[in-house]
Amino acid sequence: MPTMQFINTAIVKFSVFLTLGILTGHYFSSPNTWVVFAIPILFIVLFFFWWIARRQLIQHIYFGIFSYACFFGIGYFHYHLRLPEFQPKHFSQHLIENASRSSEASSTLLQLKIIETLKPNRYSQKYIAQVIVTNKQSTQGKVLLSIKQDTVPYLLLADAIILVPVKVKALTKPLNPFQFNYGAYLRTLGISHQVSIESASILKQRKGSFSLRGQASKFRLYLIKQLKKTPISEDARGILQALVLGEKSDISEDLRSDYAAAGAIHILAVSGLHVGILYAILFFISNPLRRIRFGKGVQISVIILCLWGFAFITGLSPSVTRAVTMFTFFALAKTLDRPTQTINTLFLSYFVLLAINPLWLFQVGFQLSYLAVLFIVLVHPLLKRFYQPRFYLDRLLWNIFTVSIAAQLGVLPLTLYYFHQFPSLFFITSLVILPFLGFILCFGIIVVVLAAFELLFEKLAIWYSTLIEYMNKVISIIAHQEHFIFTDISFPGTYVIAFYLLITSLIAIGYRITYYRIQLCLFSTIIVLGVLIFEKYSSASNSLIIFHKHAKTLIAYKSGDKLKVFSSDTMLQKNLNPVKDYRIEAFISRYSEEPLPKQFQYNNMHVQVIDSTGIYLKRIKNSIVLLIDSPKIHLERLIDSLQPKFIIADGSNYNSYVNRWRNTCNIKKLPFYHTGSKGAFIAE
Repeated sequence: MPTMQFINTAIVKFSVFLTLGILTGHYFSSPNTWVVFAIPILFIVLFFFWWIARRQLIQHIYFGIFSYACFFGIGYFHYHLRLPEFQPKHFSQHLIENASRSSEASSTLLQLKIIETLKPNRYSQKYIAQVIVTNKQSTQGKVLLSIKQDTVPYLLLADAIILVPVKVKALTKPLNPFQFNYGAYLRTLGISHQVSIESASILKQRKGSFSLRGQASKFRLYLIKQLKKTPISEDARGILQALVLGEKSDISEDLRSDYAAAGAIHILAVSGLHVGILYAILFFISNPLRRIRFGKGVQISVIILCLWGFAFITGLSPSVTRAVTMFTFFALAKTLDRPTQTINTLFLSYFVLLAINPLWLFQVGFQLSYLAVLFIVLVHPLLKRFYQPRFYLDRLLWNIFTVSIAAQLGVLPLTLYYFHQFPSLFFITSLVILPFLGFILCFGIIVVVLAAFELLFEKLAIWYSTLIEYMNKVISIIAHQEHFIFTDISFPGTYVIAFYLLITSLIAIGYRITYYRIQLCLFSTIIVLGVLIFEKYSSASNSLIIFHKHAKTLIAYKSGDKLKVFSSDTMLQKNLNPVKDYRIEAFISRYSEEPLPKQFQYNNMHVQVIDSTGIYLKRIKNSIVLLIDSPKIHLERLIDSLQPKFIIADGSNYNSYVNRWRNTCNIKKLPFYHTGSKGAFIAE
């Protein structure tokens, strides 16, 4: 029977307290600068208790308490040191100084170094840039740089340095309830502000100093350029670039949707799965090296070099770098002749990565990668006990099936929380694709290398293209079994915590049944039931929502689990944002749509809607006025006539009109609400 002795190891406990410290720093941030001096003080206290403990035969509990407190403090304070307000050289500090000297907002002269190229949209090309100079002062920090698309696309390469006058803006907050918070995602990347420019506003441009990541990004662009010269089909090339180079921008939306519906979207994102497969293949083919003198060290060195070479051709992206770092720890652990648990190596790499950058804890890829590997390590041995295959083929399929179940169990609560869907045929995808994924991946690396040196034979390229096309067809067949795809699943954060607690208690019982573990399991079940009841009743409230949507008017009335939407658009809004996000997160099970009325009443509030015609009923007094579609009205006269309680303007109005209305309301001392600046209007 498997054992769980690793739970008592120090690295696991230190990692847990480091994580708790980071989470505490994130949700209970402190504005005080004393956090800078707290880490040295903690280490001094820890050293003091260690000095006392080493002289005692029987150890006291104080040393253990302060050890855990120290790692908790490291996580808490290290997270704070990553925030702009605790970095004296961060460019935002100079923006604050400039703002205090001048009452008017003016442009700031920035010198930016391109770090990473992001996926463009129809309007702009986006980059992550490092701010190296702000108004002739050396600074640090990162911004999201958007360059408006001209007739000729303006592309900056990694390590390029530009000098440009800009107006630096803070990251915007979501304007609608339950909308994806893009600003929060950027903050996990260390980005605190954004700038938008035109290519003509760039004053100077030059090549920057050498950086390993910049060279890796340029090399990846070269490989993509070489692949476009080959006869590989467009869809197959997009999959090849995703598998080997980590570049997903050339994958069509239909193909991407098929992979997501089939539960194979993780195949398209280079992560721990790809690095793990490559690690296993490299370890297998390099086994003959162990026969020579110092063979074990040579083998591990070759494996590590190959893994980091793979990371280089993917552009040294953070997700791949983290995965390669994790498996580098696994490779180094193989050089030790002493027995060690895989869980120890996993937590050691986890601890080191969070010690390097605590913001990685809040990135979805980091969370899913480590949870998948952790649950494979914990659950796979339990599942293997149910069946002991005798032959190679059924042993291979059974291992793939159990590994897929274990990994899916580990990431299921988080995937439901982030993506709100569950492809129930994921195990079929795994059984069909994973046995060949190693071959496809390694063969793809060979194709890319040959294409880089223009040595790729046409027949070989066509053969590999055909192989990818067959894989795409299999994925498409599985994806179109719509009855097995569960979408629009409401799964809030409280569900995630409760279900992980229940799953953990069940795993503990799976290893050994004890009275305390049964108690923990029953307690977890009660928590899950309590959370389900709490969320059900807390969502049974009534509310009126005026959403913010550009050039459109959306009004929703929520009554318990029923949502009625009034729209100015003839297109159905059920599966379009922001209605879709709200419908899922608010536990809506009954939905309907109706045309936008000219007036309606909610509780004791009477709302009069004035559209582009500018027609309104003068007999309705003390109402709420909703202005839509930029009506050409004399607002001051309207206010004198209707005497409204306040005025609301949604996203369908021109900004120039909104500014004029706001000034009029300020003069009249009447509350004015603009959804474009304050977010959706919500009345309970």
